[in-house]
Amino acid sequence: MPRSTPSADKILDTALDLAETCGWERLHLHDVAEALHCDLAAIARHYRQKDDLVEAWLDRADQALFERAKGADLAALNADKRLEELLMAWLAGMAVHRALTGQMLLYKFELGHIHLQAGALLRVSRTVQWWREAARRHNLHLSRVAEESLLSAVFLRTFIHWLRQPQADDAALRALLRQQLRRGPLGWLLR
Repeated sequence: MPRSTPSADKILDTALDLAETCGWERLHLHDVAEALHCDLAAIARHYRQKDDLVEAWLDRADQALFERAKGADLAALNADKRLEELLMAWLAGMAVHRALTGQMLLYKFELGHIHLQAGALLRVSRTVQWWREAARRHNLHLSRVAEESLLSAVFLRTFIHWLRQPQADDAALRALLRQQLRRGPLGWLLR
């Protein structure tokens, strides 16, 4: 049988589908290659390591945020509502593989994965930056630094809650997010 040359998206989709069955920890790239009738080199052209699949999955969530940012209605909303809408879109971009997303993050934070943990911190920073940009935030200097720090905490709290409370509906998650965005110094910065 001739070997295929799958696209990056096809590789990611296949890996996600397989991992839904076996779990992220048990997913092996050679199993993905076998399912796609390709060799490991075809996967390596797009993904240097298994963790690159996690990054690609998070990139898809970023794309959902960018798509929501294009909405004509977003500009008319106040700052905290824009941030709420955008983060909810980011989370919705991963909803189809919610439990698997949690497994991916546990994989990143395993004791021996220090190199992945450093990348995860950078990833949070990058996503928060895109979140701020999409929400059209304009704070500068110390005000920007404070806002980024506070938004990073809101992002992590909301994301962890979303992962740990899969039975909670969007209304409850929105209420939690709204409360965080309006409370304390962040509420003051978003005015």
